[in-house]
Amino acid sequence: MSSFFSTKMFSLPTVVLLLQLFTINLRTIADAQVGMCYGTFGDNLPPANEVVSLYQENCIQKMRVFDPKPDILHALKDSNIELILGVPNIDLQQLATFPNEAITWVQNNVLDFLPNVRIKYVAVGNEVNPAVGDTYKVAKYVLPAIQNIYKAIRAKGLQDQIKVTTAIDMTMLGNTYPPSQASFRADVKSYIEPIIGYLVYANAPLLANVYPYYGYSTSPHDVSLSYALFTSPDVVVTDGEYKYQNLFDAVLDSVHAAIDNTKIGYVEVVVSESGWPSDGGFGASNDNAKTYLEGLFRRAKTGSPRRPSKPTEIYVFSMFDENQKNPDIEKHWGVFHPNKEKKFPIGC
Repeated sequence: MSSFFSTKMFSLPTVVLLLQLFTINLRTIADAQVGMCYGTFGDNLPPANEVVSLYQENCIQKMRVFDPKPDILHALKDSNIELILGVPNIDLQQLATFPNEAITWVQNNVLDFLPNVRIKYVAVGNEVNPAVGDTYKVAKYVLPAIQNIYKAIRAKGLQDQIKVTTAIDMTMLGNTYPPSQASFRADVKSYIEPIIGYLVYANAPLLANVYPYYGYSTSPHDVSLSYALFTSPDVVVTDGEYKYQNLFDAVLDSVHAAIDNTKIGYVEVVVSESGWPSDGGFGASNDNAKTYLEGLFRRAKTGSPRRPSKPTEIYVFSMFDENQKNPDIEKHWGVFHPNKEKKFPIGC
């Protein structure tokens, strides 16, 4: 035993505690059942079969992919990894307009891989906003595409096994402070409320991409780093009966409240992306990314102040740095380097 663990320096109980803390740090991702987003915008990434092995070696039991790449789906066979399977925004019009295209899509990307691939959710579109940005052009296709894919899955009796949903654009929230007063903006209600109605009907969750990093980096005078990184020692925001010690919970509960305030019905929220960059922008560093992920893994074992009874399902963005993304800040969200080396001590 090295001198670091010598009982001359530490008592035996202290040594045991240090070992336990080290083990907890390494096992957190497995215990919390946190997933990882597997993006592929890089020209130096390992092949899909090696990526799936990397998930397994590090006890990462959930994956999100943004489009149905055959090599990834084949690599996932018999891996026991749960999957969020994405439908790219570019495909929404075709799937919404032609029901037979949705049937073919489900056959080729879902049914052909069951039961060997554990597809949990189909995410139809990502961060579509009907009011701003380029995605407004496809907004009218999101719900019809969801419905057509849902019908194709239901026709095979799989609607309780595979939930069809979408990942919302968080800028559709018009007011988020305090969280309990959050609501969807008036100019997006005709888009989002029918989607929520479908989710209630299908008993499917809504996906939300939650990024405290941007709340901090765009307003560092209003949002403290400790509040964004899960390290605040005290409650920062009190919202009636709800108390918030971190920005992640406040943002997540804003989504919960916005849904509740539509009065349509109860919908769970899955955090389909969250992370912190290690380079490329204000507040982006290895230390901050490591601190954020440690807090996120701990947080995944519990619920939010507004919905405390069930642990939050969370997917970290991202598995790898992706060197073909722009701007520069988008290149540095990986938990692993493209050579499969860890940036941070996660795993089994």
